[in-house]
Amino acid sequence: MAQHKSSEKRIRQDIVKKTRNRYYKKSTRSAIAKLRELEDSAEAKKFLPKVVSMIDRLAKKNTWHKNKAANLKSKLTKMVNAI
Repeated sequence: MAQHKSSEKRIRQDIVKKTRNRYYKKSTRSAIAKLRELEDSAEAKKFLPKVVSMIDRLAKKNTWHKNKAANLKSKLTKMVNAI
C-alpha cells in the first residue's frame, strides 16, 4: 500500500498508462493481422503505411522495442511486395 501522496499519484498514472498502452498494442496487433489476411495487392499496399505508422508510434514511445518494430516493418513490407 502506498504511503506517500506522490506514490499514490504514480500508481494512478501507471494504471492510465497501462490501459492506454494495452489499447494501442492491441489495435496495432489487430491491424497487423488484418494486413496479413489481405490477398489483394493494391489494398495491401494502401493499408501498409497505416500499419507502419502505428508500429512507429509504439516504438517511438518505447512501448515496443525499436528492433521489434524494425523487424515487423521489414517482414510486413516483404510480405506485401510478395503478394
